[in-house]
This record gives sequence, C-alpha cells and structure tokens, in this order.
Amino acid sequence: MKNITTLLPIQYPIIQAGMVWVSGGKLAAASANAGILGVIGAGSMKPELLEQHILKAKSLTSHPERLAVNVPLLYEKTKEQLDVALKGGIKIFITSAGSPKTYTQFLKDQGATVIHVTSSPELAQKCEAAGCDAVIAEGFEAGGHNGREEITTMVLIPQVVDAVKIPVIAAGGIVDGRTIAAAMSLGAAGVQMGTRFVATVESSAHENFKQAILSSTPSSTMLMMKKYVPVRLLKNQFFDEVKKLEDQGASKEELVALLGHGRAKAGMLEGDLTGGELEIGQGCSMIKNSPTVAQLIEQLVEDYEKTVSRLARTL
Repeated sequence: MKNITTLLPIQYPIIQAGMVWVSGGKLAAASANAGILGVIGAGSMKPELLEQHILKAKSLTSHPERLAVNVPLLYEKTKEQLDVALKGGIKIFITSAGSPKTYTQFLKDQGATVIHVTSSPELAQKCEAAGCDAVIAEGFEAGGHNGREEITTMVLIPQVVDAVKIPVIAAGGIVDGRTIAAAMSLGAAGVQMGTRFVATVESSAHENFKQAILSSTPSSTMLMMKKYVPVRLLKNQFFDEVKKLEDQGASKEELVALLGHGRAKAGMLEGDLTGGELEIGQGCSMIKNSPTVAQLIEQLVEDYEKTVSRLARTL
C-alpha cells in the first residue's frame, strides 16, 4: 500500500492530531512547516474562534495546503464549523464522533478530502461506503475519547487494512519512530499522532500539563466514563473521583454531573492538575522531552529509519 503522501500534500506520512485545547493554529502551522499534516482541533472551538485559528495558522505557514481541521460531528454548530473552515480555504477535513454519511458527500462536493476516525473494521467499511478518502483507525491506547470496542492498535490496524480498500492511517500509542515503523509494517499508509504533540513547544497545552506528561509512568492513564463517553485520562484527583463513582455503580447522569463544564479546559489549557480533566494517551510515559515540532519530526524520521534498517539486518 502506498503511503498517504500520495493522497495528502505532505512530505512525511504523519498527521498531527486535532485535539481539544491543544491543537490550535500555532501547532498546526508548525506541523505544516515541518512537512506533515497540521490539524486544528475544532472540538473546543466556537465557529468564530475556529476562524481565528485558521487565519493564524495560515499566517504562520508557507504551506497552507498542509492544514486541516478536525471536526467532531456531535456538536450543534458542526455545520457552521465546516462552513467556516471551507470559507477559510481548508481542503482537508478529519471528521469523528458521528456518522460519516452526515457530511462526507457535502465536503467532497466542495472539493475537499475527507478522512473519518473509526475504531473497528465494521465502522471502517461504513466510512468507505460513505465515500471517505481514508480512515484513521484509532486503537484503545489513544488519548481523549475512544471507541467502545476497546480494540488495541496492533490488533485493529491489520483487520481494518484487510476490510477496506482506501488508505488506513494508524492511531493510538504511536509516539516515536519505532511505533511508526510498527504501524507501517501492519499495513498502515500513515500514522496520526496526538499525545506526542501535546508535549511540544508549539502546543497550546499548559506547561503544568506538559510536565505531568514528562513525569508520567506506564500506569498513569486509564479509560474511564464508559457509561457516558469513554475517555482516557491521566490520573489525578478528578480521575480518583470518577473512579470512586464508577466503582459504586454510578449512573451516566451522575458521571455527567461530576464532569460539569470546563474541566478539560481547566486541566489541559489552564493547568489545573488537581480538578482538571487531563486527556492523554497511554504512550505518554514514553515521552521524555518537549521539543519544537521541527525537532520532533527530525527525530521521528531518524528513529524510523534506524528501526527499519535494524529490522532489515535482523531478518
């Protein structure tokens, strides 16, 4: 399978994920400048704020064709977000958290490339039937909101590759050159990386959050709130409160009441490590530094090439 540089105008088959409160115009522009797809995460943005971040990203990059927007399809202003992005010249869309049938044809009629996030082979087939140009198959290891199937990346990717003819982009637990090589060896046409980009200089994440990632251990995250919307969280006081409720058999309504409003913003953007919601992937404990995006891409490419070379000598 060819990699996604034949589908997308990028140098390396890497997508910087669109994450709430983290993936703004600055991070997307830095990613585009480094040769990968830079994605603005619209999930935490009202249409007017999304417009500002698109303009900011375009002002900071000489490669606006490498900019994309991630739009979760569960919000009431989704159509407005899509319209704003199209008006801003965005031609690549990553959709998630909803049916790919809803907006794929609309976007393709506007000349856009559409990629949908999926968590199972069956859902990937629905994306292909809806006309998506590619799918992002996201494993259970990923940060933020996950699918309910709980299929891990290493098991998910080959099954999705076998299930569809469109390119499959691997996501979940991919944080370095070794894991990129592993994903590509499973048949992926490229990778999407979120957690690794949270701890970069250009990320919008609060410095407290970045430092918490650098201090994390292999057991620092867990998937929670399965009765509501499953989300992988970094363990803190809020996590403990969620776990206590879930251990007591709490209802969806009780979990929603505990979550309230603004917890993710408080944790990830404003740095409240106690009561904030800290969404991060299982691979966070493998991250030991906070480089610029340009430095990160250079290191990822070098590590990937070393891994492939070592494997070639071994087999």
